Amino acid sequence: MAWRMPHEGAPHDRTWMAFPNEGQTTGDDAAEQERFFEAWSAVANAIIDFEPVTMVVDPSQTERARRMLSSEIELVEAPVDEFWFRDHGPTFVVDDERPGVLGAVDWVFNGWGDRGWSDFAKSAEHARLVSDLVGSELVSSLLVNEGGGIHVDGEGTMLLTETVQLDKRRNPYADKARVEAEFARTLGISTFIWLPRGLTRDYDDFGTNGHVDIVAAFGTPGTVMLHKQNNPEHPDYQVSRDLRAILAGQTDAMGRELEIIDLPAPATIRDDEGFVDYSYVNHLVVNGGIIACGFGDESGDAQAREILEAAYPGNRRAVTVDARQIFAGGGGIHCITQQQPSLIAAQSDESGA
Repeated sequence: MAWRMPHEGAPHDRTWMAFPNEGQTTGDDAAEQERFFEAWSAVANAIIDFEPVTMVVDPSQTERARRMLSSEIELVEAPVDEFWFRDHGPTFVVDDERPGVLGAVDWVFNGWGDRGWSDFAKSAEHARLVSDLVGSELVSSLLVNEGGGIHVDGEGTMLLTETVQLDKRRNPYADKARVEAEFARTLGISTFIWLPRGLTRDYDDFGTNGHVDIVAAFGTPGTVMLHKQNNPEHPDYQVSRDLRAILAGQTDAMGRELEIIDLPAPATIRDDEGFVDYSYVNHLVVNGGIIACGFGDESGDAQAREILEAAYPGNRRAVTVDARQIFAGGGGIHCITQQQPSLIAAQSDESGA
């Protein structure tokens, strides 16, 4: 077996999501919760214009899901507690030696380090559930990892942060060599670009401790889009510059020196809780399009769409979905989605060009 995780821009069969349950991250009152569900549903309803969507829904939320989601979205009823599907669901892989074979990596999910506030026992079973539904081979792993903690170029290069996989609350006995060996086995990675940290807000009590998918993402092979905070009052002003200095001069698995594309943050730097981690890096690539986070910043949102459309091959159309309510819950559009690659296309074209 030679498992490989395709680039996110490779053609998809569908996008997977989970519908939220009411809880501490969905809002403090009924009105705020409704806004949270509306924002979540808006993402799914935008994706369905480009590709199929399957939503895992707890039976207690089926009625609400049917009311708020497009009738074209497939619903699968199953127990749900955590609903950030990128993190607790499977990571799909292909086998270049066996065309037509899909794999689903089942990481250990422990609620971002099991810090006492997350309920994850039910959703930790979703990788196996989905693998059975799509008829994939299950690739079991003992590594505690979340899909938002990695980003790959489909050609053997990975971006990741030292504060996630090496987090003692996740993998107390891991070192870089062990983590890299497991990603080589499960995802076909040969070149690792370790970033020392993520964005500042992500280290709050309800953060992920530095997921890379809010910081940097591969576009075309050899290019990395990097979050850039332009306001010196924000602590990520220095963080983003430090990360750029680290990425400068790095080479990928094919020996190319990385081209860095700056993706400026929106103008807003604070909310009621403090400095925000609003980032256009946390987008979803879909067939023929890009679902981009919006932050109520008309100029910044438009600039991000232009940069994203230019960064990916295939003349994709970027659409903006207001993601502020999702970010208030602890993540963004990329965090709540997971792509299932198209097997036939993945064997011949990792970039989706």
